[in-house]
Amino acid sequence: MAKKRFYIANDHAGFKLKLALVNFLETRGYKVTDLGSSSEDAVDYPDYAAKVCKSVLKDRNSLGIAICGTGMGMCIACNKFRKIRAAMVYSEHTARRAVEHNNANIFCFGGRSQSAMEVKEYLSEILKSRFSREVRHGRRNAKIDKLG
Repeated sequence: MAKKRFYIANDHAGFKLKLALVNFLETRGYKVTDLGSSSEDAVDYPDYAAKVCKSVLKDRNSLGIAICGTGMGMCIACNKFRKIRAAMVYSEHTARRAVEHNNANIFCFGGRSQSAMEVKEYLSEILKSRFSREVRHGRRNAKIDKLG
């Protein structure tokens, strides 16, 4: 199976972490599309959340990464998009569960609250995890899809 493409977007607070994650993914053979921002100059994170969501929705064999100061703003903004399942990842356990139980397609991180080393560990868990085909997870995700 071909490796998934990653779309990655950040605000000013996530710029440095993004650079580290792009390198981490590319050295493992993943294709990464950097959607900005391209500096630490102040920008509005919802604009970049929209970019990553629209890209992931157009490319079914992709995943997204969204980074702001805490990851929470990006996560909230991303989850406004229908068919986006953005997860705030803050441990190896939440990384696995985001994929296995919630079938997340965008992962949110905090450039001011998480180190590159931590996030690389979480990404390693994401990369080796697969959505569980257990009926209960499918049923719950279908219910989420009907909300809003």
